[in-house]
Parts: sequence; C-alpha cells; structure tokens
Amino acid sequence: MIELKTATSFINGNWVTPVESEGIEVRSPYLNELIGHQYETNEQGVEEALASAFTHKKEIAKLEPIERSAILYKAATLMEERQEELAKLISSEVGKALKNTRDEVGRSIETLIQSAEEAKRQFGETIPGGASSRGKGSTAITFRVPVGVIAAITPFNAPLNLICHKIGPSFAAGNVTVLKPAPQAPLIAAALVELLLEAGMPAQAIQMVLGGREIGEKIVKDSQTNLVSFTGGVPAGQQISKISGMKKVLLELGGNAGTIVHEDADIERAATLATKTAFSNSGQSCISVQRVYVHESIIATFSEKMKEKTAALYVGDPRDERTDIGCVVAKDTAERITSWIEEAVSDGAEVIHGGSANGAQVQPTILMNPKKESKVVCQEVFGPVVSLIPYRDLDWAIDEVNDSEFGLQAGLFTKSLTVVKKVTQALDMGGIIINGTSNFRLDHWPYGGVKHSGIGREGPRFAVEEMSETKMIVLQDFLTL
Repeated sequence: MIELKTATSFINGNWVTPVESEGIEVRSPYLNELIGHQYETNEQGVEEALASAFTHKKEIAKLEPIERSAILYKAATLMEERQEELAKLISSEVGKALKNTRDEVGRSIETLIQSAEEAKRQFGETIPGGASSRGKGSTAITFRVPVGVIAAITPFNAPLNLICHKIGPSFAAGNVTVLKPAPQAPLIAAALVELLLEAGMPAQAIQMVLGGREIGEKIVKDSQTNLVSFTGGVPAGQQISKISGMKKVLLELGGNAGTIVHEDADIERAATLATKTAFSNSGQSCISVQRVYVHESIIATFSEKMKEKTAALYVGDPRDERTDIGCVVAKDTAERITSWIEEAVSDGAEVIHGGSANGAQVQPTILMNPKKESKVVCQEVFGPVVSLIPYRDLDWAIDEVNDSEFGLQAGLFTKSLTVVKKVTQALDMGGIIINGTSNFRLDHWPYGGVKHSGIGREGPRFAVEEMSETKMIVLQDFLTL
C-alpha cells in the first residue's frame, strides 16, 4: 500500500490549500500509480507570497553569514539522514532510476554544503582613488549585498538538486526565494521546503507556490521580484526574458550536446562513458550525450562496443535496485521521442539498438548517421537517444558541433594536445570536457552556456555572485582623517 503524499503551497509561513482548489493527482509515470496530490496556488496566494517576500527581504538580509551558513549545513545533515527516503520519492515521482536518484540526493547534499561555505565568502575590496588624478586622498570600499527577492523556477529532471542550486546560493547571499517547482515534481519540492524549515531556515526566507505557466509568469513579471533564476526549455526562457522587465535574469536552458571521438581516442573509455552519459536519467539532461562524431577509421569498432554496452543496461522499474534506465516523465513524452526516431529512420538513419517504447519507458536507442536536419540531431531530444555520425576531417566535426542554436557543453576524446588546443579554441561552448563526454558536471564548477543555452552561471560560488550586487562606499580625504 502506497502512502499518499500531499503538496501544498508554503506562503507567509503557512502551508496553504486554496479553499476552491481541487487536488490534482500525482501519478508515477512508470506504472501510472497514484502517489499523492498537489494543490495549485491561486492568484491571491501568489500575491500574498510576493508581498511576504518583499516585506521580509531586509529582515533576511540582516542575518549574519555565520547564521545562514549554519542553517545550510544543518539542512545538508538532515538530507544525508534522509537520503534513501528522498531518493525513493524522486524515483516514484518522475520515473528516474534509483541509482540516479541516490546520486542526485548526494549531489544535493554537496550543493547545500558548498552554499553554506559560500555564505561566509562574500568578499569586497578597497580601491585607492589615487589611481586617478582626481581621486587623491580618496578610497573606495566595495562589498556584496543581496539582490532581494529571487524567483526560482525549476524543472522535473533533477527536481531536488536544481532547487538546491537556487535556494542554497540565494539564502547564502541573504535573499528571500519564491520557488515555483515543476508541476511534475511537487512532492519532492514540498519535502525539501519542510527539511529547510526544520534546519532552521526562517519561514520568511522562502515561499513556495505550486502551479503551471500562469503562476510562473506572475512571479516573473511582478515588480517585487528582483531576480529570476530559471532552468528549463528555450521557449519558456525567451518568454521570461520578454516579460521580466528591468530585473536580472539567469537562464539555464537546453542543449543537443556533441562529443567528438578522434581517431587516437581510447575507444573503450569513450564507448563506456558515451553509453553511461547518453542514457542516465533516460537522457533527460540538457548536457546528455546526443550527438557523437566518431572518426571514420574507428566508428565500426566504437559503434559495436557501444551497442554491446547498451544491451547490457537493465531497463525496468525505476525503484528496482537493478535498474539502470527507468522511464521518461510522461507517456506523451515517450511518444514524441519515438516519433523523432521514426522520422530519422525514414530519412535514412539506421537503428543499431532500441528504437521502441512501452508507455513512458523508451528503450535506449542508438542511431547511425541520421541526417543533419533530423530532429534527433538539430533539436534537443531530452530522451535516451544518441546519434553516431562519422567524420573524416576534424574541422568538419568541429563545425558540425558548433552548428547548433545551443552551446552548453561538449566532449572530446583524444591523446593529442594539439587536437585539444584546436578543438577547445574553436568550440563555442560554456564548457568542454577532455577525455569525457558533454555530460559531466561537478556542482561547485561554473555551469552554463552560450547562445540559446542560457545566460549566467550556476554553481554556489558563481550563483552567489549573480544573486548579489556590489555596493561601493567612497571615503573622501580618507588619508587625512
């Protein structure tokens, strides 16, 4: 018997269920089991959340760094104690394999610890005015101050860690956060808010509003919001940029990540990592390996090894200890992915593994040499599909990786420093992984992209910088005081 859970909004220090709201069923995508209910916020609730955040932002800003740090450390400790419980909840809610959700909770713990450390590292500097002939005797002192109210809008694919990447740095910098989690993952969001409150985070420091696009747009547009931090798709990111007005916007958007496997690569390593990072979380990551450009002299060997390693993956119930690949977030998502596979095949691509779906579960799929115009190549699949594309000339492969609206991360396998230099200088990406695939991220590194992949950088140190402002004090005739 499944214990049903409930997610309601957290507004002005209270868990709130709108009187007229009907509970929306939360069902596991794998077996369509009922696992809980969520109650969406109404317009009045959003207004109350924004007003409360605005009212209390100066109060939260006055908390000493050591206090904010201690709360975040405590939250990390509580999360470690509940790691298995939280991992199982994510698996049930979004269909992510338990192996992956345990890793996500572990990363979330690290993200909170790193945020706790950054709360104590908001440094300024002194700048002598005498560097200018007009500034003799003066000194400028700079320090960091919180921006105020941060709207945090998060997706379903890493529903715990990506919230931690917003709330952790936001609170570390002294801000108030208004969180709108993905409608597909309200239960884990509510569990995290409960944990943060138990850790001692002031109720005034966080608001959570549940709902869809209209709720998100309202908190983005509102003048009481000082910064918007969004992770999700390009269309939504473009809409946020359009309606946000004069406020900071941080966007972590999509990708159709490319990896180059050069002729001198360690084929075993490249095939192993490409398999692992193309299909983990059923390919639902913006840096998931989607396009692999393999030198023609080794592509036969590489493709055979990748096929063999893919066939060894266990596809099954996300909550089963053996499962490597669970399911995607919904049945209609699976249908969209398989339609893209069929389109690529009709245009000449060869399926060398997988290609089918059952409900929300898509078999890990390897396509050989789809056309450049196929959606599986030029758009973001966000599913367990990888395309192998042969190349002869390295410059051509570089151009193909770059020929995309996205520029998040890319990978390169080679033993040549000359090749490394050439590729890293030429690729237009936020990050390039050498002897690894595009899908590698440590949570304390600066993470983000160029072009349609986003604006700004995540990672607690870098997010704290984005979520704070520089204030300057000028002392005139300082040296004569």
